[in-house]
Amino acid sequence: MGTIEPLAVPSGNGDPSAYGFEPCGGGVCAAAGICAAGMHAGFRHDPARGDLALVVAEKGGVCAATFTQNRFCAAPVQVSRSHAAGGMARAIVLNSGIANAATGEPGLRCAEAECELVARAVGCSPQEVLVASTGVIGAELPLAPFERSVPKLAQRLRSSVQAADDAARAVMTTDTQPKQVSLRGTLPQEDGGDLTVHVGGFAKGSGMIQPNMATMLCVLATDAPLTREAAHAMLLDAVRQSFNKVTVDSDTSTNDSCFLLATGKAGGKAIGLDSPSYPAVAAAVLGACTNLARQIAADGEGATKLVTVDVLGAATERQADAVARAIANSPLVKTAIYGHDANWGRVAAAAGKCGVDFRQEDVDIDLLGVPVLRAGLPVTVDEDDMLRRFESPNVDIAISLGMGSEHARVWTCDLTREYVHINGDYRS
Repeated sequence: MGTIEPLAVPSGNGDPSAYGFEPCGGGVCAAAGICAAGMHAGFRHDPARGDLALVVAEKGGVCAATFTQNRFCAAPVQVSRSHAAGGMARAIVLNSGIANAATGEPGLRCAEAECELVARAVGCSPQEVLVASTGVIGAELPLAPFERSVPKLAQRLRSSVQAADDAARAVMTTDTQPKQVSLRGTLPQEDGGDLTVHVGGFAKGSGMIQPNMATMLCVLATDAPLTREAAHAMLLDAVRQSFNKVTVDSDTSTNDSCFLLATGKAGGKAIGLDSPSYPAVAAAVLGACTNLARQIAADGEGATKLVTVDVLGAATERQADAVARAIANSPLVKTAIYGHDANWGRVAAAAGKCGVDFRQEDVDIDLLGVPVLRAGLPVTVDEDDMLRRFESPNVDIAISLGMGSEHARVWTCDLTREYVHINGDYRS
């Protein structure tokens, strides 16, 4: 038998480098007109940990947002959904430690009061303030730390790498590190010149991650002059292809919120849905979201591996996604990866359980770039070589169903003993 070639896995859509966007420094503050701050306000016991963040568009800007589809959505989600409907925002305030979820009318009043405090501190209407929380569900969120800290936080607002990092760290819960991204690119203009545009942001998320909209919390900013319609469309499309494709433990948070602020400070003509520059900025937003989504999966609670699952040859995109999620959420697949066990049988079993129609004799599977199954039958592999491949922090799984041409990609992580310890001790 000759050499068996690995499956040809698509690179994915919306590569920002194809439009000239490259990584740059600055995080969320990379976008002109954005400043940020983070500090310890008292929601957590450890004074060394930040727990309150503020991101402000100095002159306000267009906003778009997506929120959790969990029916048990938190008070800040309800308030921000209402405020974001206007399509304009000035500030986003975020706290960690307490989720303000399942708190009834007191929780809603607290979220609205947060907006009023921030509005006074930065000089805008409460309706121009968005709010987000993350932490323990069911605990009442005290207003006093906001009253004490928001004025101080507003005084700390800066447009700097350090300010962006402070804000990103202040929203961390079980995250082991802040998750940030920033990109810079140039857009050709009708007059023959170039317009420099930035997209940056941060996210938090480590557990309770199968977003079904976004991650637990994410703030994105750009200085591109987007219209409301353009910002809304590109954020929804980016979320669908990135954050909606992440799962750590198949649980959807009550607090998931993803915000996009567009300051327009780059200058130039407004970028609408039909503008020549729209695809480039949309690719940059998608690239930023994809980067953050991968960071979330890699930092899954207790994780040691970032796992990418590609399903090829499906009859429909929905079926490809269903198979990918079945594999990514399988405890048996995830524990095999943790144990460095090239157990492709668990991948096959997970794919076969989810109700998608395919014939096992048409299925091919690659693990770590190595063909392990062809036409439904095992391929002999070098187990020592597979163990060496497992030393990489990235594990790729690809499966072709032989039913069509549709493709889906989902990111996940391995399942470790540490995940059980973290969640068993979460409130202890």
